[in-house]
Amino acid sequence: MGKTDAKYIQEAVSVYLDRLGHYVPFEMHCIPDPKNAGKMNELQLKTQEATAILECLSAGDELILLDEKGETLSSVEFASMISKKINYGVRRLVFVSGGPYGFADAIYEKSSLLLSLSKMTFTHQMVRLIFVEQLYRAFTIIKGEKYHH
Repeated sequence: MGKTDAKYIQEAVSVYLDRLGHYVPFEMHCIPDPKNAGKMNELQLKTQEATAILECLSAGDELILLDEKGETLSSVEFASMISKKINYGVRRLVFVSGGPYGFADAIYEKSSLLLSLSKMTFTHQMVRLIFVEQLYRAFTIIKGEKYHH
């Protein structure tokens, strides 16, 4: 949810997006914040965000939420999870980082996994960078490359 304003984060994310392209088709889609978000209460905002997220999903997508209440995996465990999903023929994995209040119940119900990047809290902009780096790292682990020691 929301856009990445900081140019230095945009540039770093772009580096990993380019690298990911060598392993897998990958697209990052940033859903704009709802209009008048500042005037909405928490439930209204999560409902608007849920509608926008659901519009981006297709039949057969597997939804994984980046959520502070999620399971924490090591980089090797994350790579193993990605490899299993690929081997089981998942059509498209969709990872979503939500808004400031998390997700609406409809999104939690549609997800197959909650994944936490850390017990610490990061800005949504930083989450994008950390996640694409970890996804790139996962593919280097899967391929047995030296990026991950």
